[in-house]
Amino acid sequence: MKSLHLQYLAPCVALALHAAVAVSAAETVSPPSPPSDPAGPMWDLAAFAKAPQTYPADPIRAEGMKGLFFDGPPYQGKPTRVFAWLGLPKTEPGQKVPGIVLVHGGGGTAFEAWVRLWTARGYAAIAFDTCGAIPVHTADPKKWQHHDAGGPPGWGGWTQIDDPREDQWTWQAVADALLADSLLRAQPGVDPERIGVTGISWGGYLTSIIAGVDSRLKFAVPVYGCGFTNEDGFAQSVEQLGPEGAGRWMRWWDPAVYLPATKMPMLWINGSNDVHYTMNAWQKSYRLPPSPRTLCLRPRMPHGHEAGWAPKEIATFADSIVNGGAPLAKITAKGRDGRNVWATFTSAHPITKAELEFTKDTGPWPNRLWEAVPAEIETSGKIHAILPEGTKVYYLNLTDDRECLVSSEHEEVE
Repeated sequence: MKSLHLQYLAPCVALALHAAVAVSAAETVSPPSPPSDPAGPMWDLAAFAKAPQTYPADPIRAEGMKGLFFDGPPYQGKPTRVFAWLGLPKTEPGQKVPGIVLVHGGGGTAFEAWVRLWTARGYAAIAFDTCGAIPVHTADPKKWQHHDAGGPPGWGGWTQIDDPREDQWTWQAVADALLADSLLRAQPGVDPERIGVTGISWGGYLTSIIAGVDSRLKFAVPVYGCGFTNEDGFAQSVEQLGPEGAGRWMRWWDPAVYLPATKMPMLWINGSNDVHYTMNAWQKSYRLPPSPRTLCLRPRMPHGHEAGWAPKEIATFADSIVNGGAPLAKITAKGRDGRNVWATFTSAHPITKAELEFTKDTGPWPNRLWEAVPAEIETSGKIHAILPEGTKVYYLNLTDDRECLVSSEHEEVE
């Protein structure tokens, strides 16, 4: 009886020991390694320089506009299609027109109205969706429908940081922008040597990367968006990734990595109290490119898509690069001696107003109160003003007779 009992128990003990060993082994198995840094360029520029295949986007239509899908890069091993509005102005036979790539921001999509704004100016324009959506609302009027062949959702790709880099939102969005540029420059009647890019908010962030990646472009206008994400309104999102994830995000996806390679002129537009892209990070960003820069820092500029595409300076700047138009004013030097501040400038149009913008506040940039006093304009091409007592930060704004504004760099007063 005893031998039978032992004979019965032996297999059970063996199974229990096997299970215990298996559990122990499972507990000691290391998690998958995070994706490694790329050995070469982040994007295959030669591959994305080819115009992608396009498909009708019926029933999404708009008069005088072409709604289409184009082939995007694979996402999670599957093909993607990117929705875009493509608009071409009316031209004479043989005429070549400039073009512009439009990159929307958070909560947005490819905006038909934005394309129309540029075609009315005589530009060919393409606005594409960066989050795998189409310009049709869901039951929630603040959200757009995601289509079956779409790529990753935005914004920032914080939850995707351990995914393969080609499956992360920033990689996919920049790749889509490269393809949109390639598609636009392949259109009959579009001059491929006169194409620029502008983007708003997260689209401005992407534009700050695109400017350093797509050397085919002739100008770039990031509105709000910039680099040094770990120092602006998204710093907490970066920090929450942990040391390894945050380090990888900043190495891969922060515009500060790409801006030093920028070769094209850039116009930087922002608001003094922007809650997302604060003046400290904005200044560090615009100082990185070795190419010419123009600043437009509007006091308390609201943050939004329509507010972001409205400034007259954008079209004026674009025309000065690709259409032979008169350029924006240029601040050539600035300085301070105690409370006396000055700047020199050149301008093809008369300067009608000069202001000293200043704040006596410290603390979070979006919460500071900005005030303005007139600055004196001299006929010699110089302006000067006296800092009010207690000024902590200041900059100078010039406005010409086209109501176009340019700014000096801001300076913190110790």
